[in-house]
Amino acid sequence: MDDVNLPPSSRKILLLLEDGGALTHKELVRLSSLAPRTVRYALKRLKDNDMIVEKFNFRDARQILYEYKNSPMVSAQ
Repeated sequence: MDDVNLPPSSRKILLLLEDGGALTHKELVRLSSLAPRTVRYALKRLKDNDMIVEKFNFRDARQILYEYKNSPMVSAQ
C-alpha cells in the first residue's frame, strides 16, 4: 500500500476492504462516512492501481462487491 501514492480517501477505503472483506459501494459509503462520489473516485484509483477486484454480488445483482486483491479468498481463485 505504501509504494503507491494514494489520496487519503483511497487509503481509508483500502483499509476498510482489508478489514471487512468484500463490500458494496453503499456499505463503503456508510462505513467510511465519505460522500458517494468520493468513494467512487477512491475505488477508481484503487482499481487503476490493481489493488482491488470487482466481484459479482449474488445477493443483489444490481450491486458490485469490491474486495482487497491480496485477501486469501481472492488469491485462492
